[in-house]
Amino acid sequence: MNFEKLEEIMKTEPAYRWKQAKKAIFKDLITDWNEATALPKILREKFLREVPLRIESEILSSKDKRSVKACIKLRDGLSVEAVLMKHTDRRNTVCVSSQVGCPLGCLFCVTGKMGFKRNLTASEIARQVLFFARYVKKQDEKVTNIVFMGMGEPFLNWVEVKKAIEIINDDNYFGIGARKISVSTAGIIEGIEKLARDFPQINLAISLHAPDDALRGELMPVNKKYPLSKILKAVDEYIEKTNRKVMFEYVMLRGVNDSEFQARELAKLLKYPLYMVNLIAYNPNGRFEPTPEEKIKKFKAILEAAGIFTTQRYRFGTDIEAACGQLAARKSH
Repeated sequence: MNFEKLEEIMKTEPAYRWKQAKKAIFKDLITDWNEATALPKILREKFLREVPLRIESEILSSKDKRSVKACIKLRDGLSVEAVLMKHTDRRNTVCVSSQVGCPLGCLFCVTGKMGFKRNLTASEIARQVLFFARYVKKQDEKVTNIVFMGMGEPFLNWVEVKKAIEIINDDNYFGIGARKISVSTAGIIEGIEKLARDFPQINLAISLHAPDDALRGELMPVNKKYPLSKILKAVDEYIEKTNRKVMFEYVMLRGVNDSEFQARELAKLLKYPLYMVNLIAYNPNGRFEPTPEEKIKKFKAILEAAGIFTTQRYRFGTDIEAACGQLAARKSH
């Protein structure tokens, strides 16, 4: 499924044909061009040859059916991951990747261990959404939310991520509202500024994971270039421009960043009306262990007592290696 190739072919066709083709792919969610009966047979045959709709992938579904991981094969033989998270209120969130591998090397992240292979194109990012749009259609459901929290750092591939967001948001494609799209960053300040400028309605999430520079620098080498003070300054400027809440993600690592003292330090750091914290139960991958549930609850209670709006993310897909990069990393060895 190559959007760029499709656009190239459609340049020689009347505008209404392009509209018909888009409807067939993104609204009817066809998987075979022969299903696009509004298009003439000669055009369908050309598409069958040059723009096949098949998306080659390996799928793993969790036992509770609440998360599905797809490892999608790319044209150059590399693989990229996307995860579907099914919520009890019929929301379907797709977590998409923006790079194959990642250059940032965060210690708790499997993608970081893979190293950086290459950036994804906008077409390759949108294809992850298309894959799961087809998947949930079989259950008479739709993809409702998108999070750029998969493999890679979105702001290090902003040109293509920006194009992908435009496709995801466009009513002629997926038509997912800006406020249902979130971009997560390890703290690339220039990217935060671009998001505020280009998409003021899109949600910003910051991968924080530590209440101080010393620990964050150990866990996330990017902190040396973008320390907490600079990130928080950029976040405050983002809030000033957009008046949007900002989510700080905090993965709970047993004996590393989960003490009551660290909870109090985090509360001091993030005491601001439009800051919110999302505590994430860690999907173990060898180096670290997840914080026990009871300890997460205590940590959350300390933050809430300090007036910090705090949520706790359900741990999706431990049994299918749903944390970023786990499956792709295994396949690459």
